[in-house]
Amino acid sequence: MTNQTTVSPAEHNINRSASAFTNISSGRKAKNTIATILIYGCMLLALVPLVWVLWELISKGLPVTLHADWWTKDMLGVMYHQPGGGALHAIVGTLIQTGIASLFAIPIGIFTAIYLTEYSRGGWLGRMTTFMVDILSGVPSIVAALFIYAAWIGMLGFKRSGLAVALSLLLLMIPIVVRNTEEMLRVVPADLREASYALGVPKWKTIARIVLPTALSGIVTGIMLAIARVMGESAPVLILVGSTNALKFDPSGGPMSSLPLMMLDMYKAGVSDPVLDKMWGAAFTLVLLIAVLNIAARIISAKFSVKQ
Repeated sequence: MTNQTTVSPAEHNINRSASAFTNISSGRKAKNTIATILIYGCMLLALVPLVWVLWELISKGLPVTLHADWWTKDMLGVMYHQPGGGALHAIVGTLIQTGIASLFAIPIGIFTAIYLTEYSRGGWLGRMTTFMVDILSGVPSIVAALFIYAAWIGMLGFKRSGLAVALSLLLLMIPIVVRNTEEMLRVVPADLREASYALGVPKWKTIARIVLPTALSGIVTGIMLAIARVMGESAPVLILVGSTNALKFDPSGGPMSSLPLMMLDMYKAGVSDPVLDKMWGAAFTLVLLIAVLNIAARIISAKFSVKQ
């Protein structure tokens, strides 16, 4: 008596697919192995300069920042070639300038992206806005700084100050925020919008309560990319503000230091151990600030984003 096993069509198709994968020729397997090795090799090759830069930055900049004076004192009364002093004036200047730029660039960029994604419908204003955002995306930082110098200082007669730097950073931040926010809003499924509209929810409330929370994580990431880019810009601080070693909180009151400007001042001061230590310390502090802001943004977005 023989037992016959019945194979369903689905199992038959699975068996055929498995046999198709197992019957791959040795030449194709060799090519797949070579491609895999090349991919991993390129990845490791790309990591070499990154790890090298981070090692140099941490090994040379971290020891300087371990002293309390670095975070609590400025350079007023301390010569560049002398040990001592701190970077408080540069840290405060960087945070104030970037904060003013972010205060205006983030809402402008987000609302512009909402208009382009939800309201423009391919109209002439939407096409013009997209065209202008594309142009601003490719503008070098020195061009933005020269524009602010001509308009803010040359035409309106204001002095060089940290506020002028913030205005130039504003021009650099807006297109990044717009582009990233626009892409994140387009990723939100249309079914969520349609379901909300079907329940009678107004469009503005759908955007505020459904679309934006769903895309919050990506939007925050784009904002942090914009902040990270402008925080280290050196062209605006060279053109639009004078250098000072004193701690200042008023961005409209003349010279105001920042971490990029402090590094440039140290570079121009010449080569000596105290100067190099302060320059590496300022570089490490700048990277540390960006890292802390990114971690804080990740925590906030994870806490307030819509759980999938």
